[in-house]
Amino acid sequence: RLALDHPQAVTRAMLLDIAPTLAMYEGTTEAFARAYWHWFFLIQPAPMPERLIEADPRAYVHEVMGRRHAGLSAFDPRALAAYVEALHQPGAAHGLCEDYRASASIDLDHDRADRAAGRRLAMPLRVLWGEQGVVHRCFRPLEAWRAVADDVSGGPLPCGHYLAEEAPEALLAQVLPFLDG
Repeated sequence: RLALDHPQAVTRAMLLDIAPTLAMYEGTTEAFARAYWHWFFLIQPAPMPERLIEADPRAYVHEVMGRRHAGLSAFDPRALAAYVEALHQPGAAHGLCEDYRASASIDLDHDRADRAAGRRLAMPLRVLWGEQGVVHRCFRPLEAWRAVADDVSGGPLPCGHYLAEEAPEALLAQVLPFLDG
């Protein structure tokens, strides 16, 4: 949304393991819904998801992150502890849910309006995704981004969803030249 709403503030964008949110919601299949169950859980009305997350933040982090291709092995234990600690902060679960609620409501309204008006992303986009991930299995990321943007490049990396943790060298080999461009 930032890149469409404030294009003067974004000169290039690196997008990791994501297709356009509107395309993902409109293309939801059973396989996607099962893998990205947390999207549909987090958008439920408050305070139900918040209560469940706040009851055991560690379990939530470990379940969401641990069910992906690499499990929890890709994460430094200190990083996992920091995620859990962050979710223990007052209001953190609510903020998390509200971000996902916005992505499934007002953001989709804005995305549909942009599509209808022919507004597109003009800045260069580099799109990378994990070849073992759900985005790769359920969507065609380059095609999806080319439907909404003029300058799109990228491809899969040898990993799952967590590119930075699972394939840091391959990611840096893409990020640094693109950002210097």
